[in-house]
Amino acid sequence: MGGTGMAQNVNPFLQEKYGTPYEIAPFEKISIDNYREAFLKGMEEQKQEINAIVRNRAMPDFENTIVALDRSGELLTKAGNTFGPISNSNSTEETRALEKELSPLFSAHYDDIYLNPLLFAKVKEVYDNQKKYGLDKEQTKLLENIYKRFVRGGAGLNDEQKAELRKLNAELSMLELTFEQNLLHETNNTFVVVDKLEELKGLPEANIAAAAKMAEENGQKGKWMFNMQRPSCNPVLQYAENRDLRRRVYEAYYNRGNQNNAYDNKEISRKLVTLRLQKAKLMGYEDYASLALDTRMAKTPENVYNLLNQVWTPAVEKAKEELEDIRAEIKKDGYSFEPEGWDYMYYLDRAKQAKYAIDEDQVSEYLEINNVLKGIFYVANKLYGLTFKECTDQFPVYEKSAQSWEVIDKDGKVLALFYSDYYPRAGKRAGAWCTGFREQTYNGNERVAPVVVNVCNMTVASKDKPALQNIDNVTTMFHEFGHALHSFMCDVHYEGVANVERDFVELPSQINEHWAFEPEVLKVYAKHYKTGEVIPMELVKKIEESAKYGQGFATVEYLAASLTDMDLHVLKEVPANLNVMEFESEKLKERGIPSQIYPRYRVTNFSHTMGGGYTAGYYSYMWAEVLDADAFQAFKETGDIFNQEVADKFRTYILTPGGIDDGMTMYKNFRGREPQINALLKNRGLLK
Repeated sequence: MGGTGMAQNVNPFLQEKYGTPYEIAPFEKISIDNYREAFLKGMEEQKQEINAIVRNRAMPDFENTIVALDRSGELLTKAGNTFGPISNSNSTEETRALEKELSPLFSAHYDDIYLNPLLFAKVKEVYDNQKKYGLDKEQTKLLENIYKRFVRGGAGLNDEQKAELRKLNAELSMLELTFEQNLLHETNNTFVVVDKLEELKGLPEANIAAAAKMAEENGQKGKWMFNMQRPSCNPVLQYAENRDLRRRVYEAYYNRGNQNNAYDNKEISRKLVTLRLQKAKLMGYEDYASLALDTRMAKTPENVYNLLNQVWTPAVEKAKEELEDIRAEIKKDGYSFEPEGWDYMYYLDRAKQAKYAIDEDQVSEYLEINNVLKGIFYVANKLYGLTFKECTDQFPVYEKSAQSWEVIDKDGKVLALFYSDYYPRAGKRAGAWCTGFREQTYNGNERVAPVVVNVCNMTVASKDKPALQNIDNVTTMFHEFGHALHSFMCDVHYEGVANVERDFVELPSQINEHWAFEPEVLKVYAKHYKTGEVIPMELVKKIEESAKYGQGFATVEYLAASLTDMDLHVLKEVPANLNVMEFESEKLKERGIPSQIYPRYRVTNFSHTMGGGYTAGYYSYMWAEVLDADAFQAFKETGDIFNQEVADKFRTYILTPGGIDDGMTMYKNFRGREPQINALLKNRGLLK
């Protein structure tokens, strides 16, 4: 990204057109000052647009109020769609400073809109008289969404309550941002340093080379360093024979944000939980989860707990069985210690190998990243007729290692534009996500193609090997591409109906994972990086047989995080001295969690809930898994995982409508009935 703006720098955001292919933002020409100017001007423009709606003397109707509101803030959207993905994947001191500077301004700006009584009166007038406008389904949904957004934004509160809400919103957005920035720092700058090569015994060569390179980059030549990005620290937990090294890495990873330093997130988390509860009570809810769930498929905290508890008991039982296998492996080494959290991945991997003789290192030799992507494209082609034309040399570049494609539909038209950004770097936050530089919209009658990005932190190439991935990474690539497919296919006329419920959003991503290790798909992409030979069928069989192994551990750590998220947000009172870490431990202990398992994220590094994206919503992955497991059965039942009739229905009813229908309606349109939980339990090996 460019440096500070010079006088001669024309701000690309303020030009009528970018003049680039498909009007993709010209990333390399945009400076930090361009962003600032566009955001400030964008807020100003939207204010004027809102004033124009309010001052319009004509009777409020669907076009002059609802559509005008939906279309307002174009410059703000344009700048935000570019800055958001960049600040998450190429964060710098400049971008972080700008986020902090703008956070209170944005909070106030959106409060000015949703707490504007004259504007709400007009929206309510249209909402109360909607029958006379002859609206279609999409328009009705837009009206309903906008009306609800005002009500949930505090439009119905009195002046004193509105002032309190503004204060809460400003504090919450700043705390969430600070939490995220602290976590980014802790993830990238918490290091475990190793002095002697023999301490790394068991680690694959590629990981040892990457650790040496990291040490050199950090002025520790001749040593080995691991940071808390998963590609760096996970292999230590899985392969390192040195128990003390595993412990050091494990504790460093799980204590991010909990080190009593300048980046500590305990107090921030306590404040977030406290202020969210205050906001919920102000809005007339007894707890924050009830407020959050009101617009989701789950509707109530009871429904969420009901699902999580159904899976918890069999998952804990399965995890205890796995613990016995771990104890047996420890005994084989001639030790008698009780396993701890840092022994789990290492010995579970060994137990898996003992049971199934599967060598992950050997498997990864067939999973070179570019081939995996070919497999992902193959599935999209077989299901939906999409083809992909690489345009990396023609499209604007926001990151040198990212690639880009035109996504061409079966009718030959460009459906979307796609960037893949797969490798870790210092300014990139941990994890994997799907984002976009532009959402699908309409310009008159012409559909504007979305610009969609998959961002991951995959294993990079080493000196002598290309970027070979493990099974988890391949699953993640298929998962994020499922989100991308959802964005590619979206076809709506209004921004306000583009989004689906938070607990429906993981259905397209999670169902796409099901094709990753199907034999027919593996034959296409799983080729040995040296010889090109297709993965042998006996290895495929082992992958299939071993897939359910370790699901006790994986399910419990996921559920533990989901339950903690809910437990914090169903509190009716938050003690002033609440220690979030002690709260998490006590609650999970009461539920009988094995002491060796931590939640997948502990509160101080639980970006999903504390960063604000999945607050009282981390359960969504499990909720959506009930849907995706049941939906994949629809393909399996036909005997053809690429059944065109089922694929067409999935595209029509799930991927295309955006949020025009609610999630359960969309699901029933596709499946002909409500989803059933059995397929999920079976997939995870939790059915008796």
